[in-house]
Amino acid sequence: MLDTARRLGASACECEVSEGYGLSVTVRKGAVDTIEHNRDKGIGVTVYCGERPQARRGHASTSDFSPAAIAQTVEAAMAIAKRTAVDDCAGPPEPELLARQFPDLDLFHPWHLGTEEAIGIARRVERAAFALSPKIRNSEGATLSTQQFQFVLANSHGFMHGFPTSRHTLSLSVIAEDRGAMQRDDWYSAARVPDRVADPVALGRYAGERALARLGARKIATRKAPVLFEAPAAASLIGTFVAAASGSNLYRQASFLVDALGKPVFSPVVSIEERPLEVQGLASSPYDEEGVATTERTVVRDGVLQGYFLGSYSARKLGLRSTGSAGGNHNLVVRGGGLDFRGMLKQLQRGLLVTELLGHGINLVTGDYSQGAAGYWVEGGEIAYPVEEITIAGNLRDMYRGIAAVGSDVVVRGSRQCGSILLEQMTIAGD
Repeated sequence: MLDTARRLGASACECEVSEGYGLSVTVRKGAVDTIEHNRDKGIGVTVYCGERPQARRGHASTSDFSPAAIAQTVEAAMAIAKRTAVDDCAGPPEPELLARQFPDLDLFHPWHLGTEEAIGIARRVERAAFALSPKIRNSEGATLSTQQFQFVLANSHGFMHGFPTSRHTLSLSVIAEDRGAMQRDDWYSAARVPDRVADPVALGRYAGERALARLGARKIATRKAPVLFEAPAAASLIGTFVAAASGSNLYRQASFLVDALGKPVFSPVVSIEERPLEVQGLASSPYDEEGVATTERTVVRDGVLQGYFLGSYSARKLGLRSTGSAGGNHNLVVRGGGLDFRGMLKQLQRGLLVTELLGHGINLVTGDYSQGAAGYWVEGGEIAYPVEEITIAGNLRDMYRGIAAVGSDVVVRGSRQCGSILLEQMTIAGD
């Protein structure tokens, strides 16, 4: 691809070749619901005609690896580039930013499961939940997925590297029923290494316990009160921060964090570190999707924003330097305190524990936040009863600066590692 692009007159070229294999099975009420074997492969090529700031960009892709198809794909990308408008920020990353060292992060651990063995594991998960109580009446399915993937990324600056990865997940969602009232809950576990995926029986029991605990949920009156986000829900709060601090939203002026570098964004108790070189990390990589080297850095220190999430294009738009974030962030670790979950409940004392968020009521431009929620009302630092049909609302500027504590009850959810988060106050809309 690089040779063809050069021969056709491209001033620069980036390309990627990838393939993946996997097995996913879902069992529902003991019966096999789905079996999926996937085998994917693809080639993507981006070419540039002209040098910055007069570059034109074209992209094309194919799943055909034959020499003729490769040549046709590059030709298609060139044809597109010649017809697109000049973009003064288009172009491959600066050569000095490209990765030169490639540590082994131990990311490839395939799980050699046969279909029947995978089905058996999924059934064990579901059986463990049903064995808890006759009130566990239904299941939305237990799913086991094992995937492996490899790629090579190259560009005309001389960068060429790739590596294999694996990812395995086990999940269950069940429904509990009592006196005609039904509640659902779920849990999942994901890891690079099969042995680090949660024990099937333990995961099934925990998902079942969560569903049973939701029975008898009540509505509550509208009020303002402290809110404790359980760790998985707290991770979504951090995900919203990442979106607001990402280059594409910043240069479009579509974020409440525009011009926020060096300013307090969170409460002083919060620090966030990015660790792209974590061994076996779910979001580990020595470089981003452009080949730019990743580095460990502090994104938020004592509440103050130290850095955005930028790829080459968005960095140029903002007059800044790429942070190696093309394609997303890498292993964000949220720090802020040492209390375990029970300690966080004690600090909450009286308020709402949120375990589930519903809907998409977030405006990144203004920071306005409004989402459906479910969870538990807490009195005297102890869970009193489950609650449902409520909405929590606030503004992300106030919410982030109003964080009172971050728990040590860390869960890993994709690229984020976060414990529970306690907010001083939010509006809770109920009856």
